[in-house]
Amino acid sequence: MLRVTIVLGCLMIAFAAFAADEAGTYPRRPVRLINPYPPGGASDPSCRLLADSLTKSLGQQFVVDNRGGAAGNIGAALVAKAAPDGYVLLFASGTIFTINLLCGAPHNKFNAANSVMRS
Repeated sequence: MLRVTIVLGCLMIAFAAFAADEAGTYPRRPVRLINPYPPGGASDPSCRLLADSLTKSLGQQFVVDNRGGAAGNIGAALVAKAAPDGYVLLFASGTIFTINLLCGAPHNKFNAANSVMRS
């Protein structure tokens, strides 16, 4: 039992060191910040200010990609179907998530978002 505990402890330490190294190098390439509303809309200035601040603080380009339509569902679906690697981010209000749960959206954005948030 002690041997198993020691092995598991060593694996956890190795995993934590690897995760810390990965977090230190993010982002390695430009990041798409999806704004699920039209350009020039109410959320556009905030999204562009956030992208500019992230670009300056992290040293990598954050590109705003406006994908308006269907009350934000087009942009949210794009992010939900993207690889959960943190290079496609959603800039949105909570209504995209709550309304879709009530209306039965064809894709579950919570599961897709949770995979990135847990990384």
